[in-house]
Amino acid sequence: MDDTPRPTLPHTNDLLADIRTLISTARAGMVRTVNAELTLLYWRIGRRIHVDQMGGHRARYGEVLFKRIARTLSTEFGGSFGEKSLRRMVQFSIAFADEQIVVSLLRQLSWTHFIALIPLSDPLKRDFYAQMASTEGWSVRMLRQRIDSMLYERTALSSQPEQTIANELSALRRNQQLSPGLVLRDPYVLDFLGLKDCWDEQELEGAILHEMQVPARTRGRLQFRRPPETHPDRRR
Repeated sequence: MDDTPRPTLPHTNDLLADIRTLISTARAGMVRTVNAELTLLYWRIGRRIHVDQMGGHRARYGEVLFKRIARTLSTEFGGSFGEKSLRRMVQFSIAFADEQIVVSLLRQLSWTHFIALIPLSDPLKRDFYAQMASTEGWSVRMLRQRIDSMLYERTALSSQPEQTIANELSALRRNQQLSPGLVLRDPYVLDFLGLKDCWDEQELEGAILHEMQVPARTRGRLQFRRPPETHPDRRR
């Protein structure tokens, strides 16, 4: 038996690392593709039921027909198409009525993201969180945290006229980039930047640039947090 050790092939480790990366990337891409296709399918099913089966003159017997469809589909395709799931699909198609907007959001958001967004009754608030989650790459957990912390209500944008809010969100959807007018006019953020009640665009830009130059270990993303309250009568 030949006990001579086999020579190590050059670049073997690098080659294996590259192949592993290719496989992992392909798998992740497949998961995203499947999720996007499923979510779009859910939207189209919801739209079809809502528009073609439960609207207009069919509304009288729409509920009976809905239950029958759910029973048949769940038998043929599984519990994912049961009554509860179908109702959520209908709600999804109502909350996000524009298919093109749904398609654009599918690049970053999963079906679970949309489940977190559907209960929001205010269309502008819902659009705000959807666009922010897409632009900033929020996880579902982070999205829920932002909603629970009332991030939208704590931005000055929420107090603007509806058309102004809609225009800002449309620009965010188009450019995939946050504008100062969208999130940085919150009073707590201005305090963080060292700006008071009176400021202009040049001061704002300068403050932002200053924060960007702070060492990474002491600087994080801007957080919409209320400054700690001070009590004059508390002893130091």
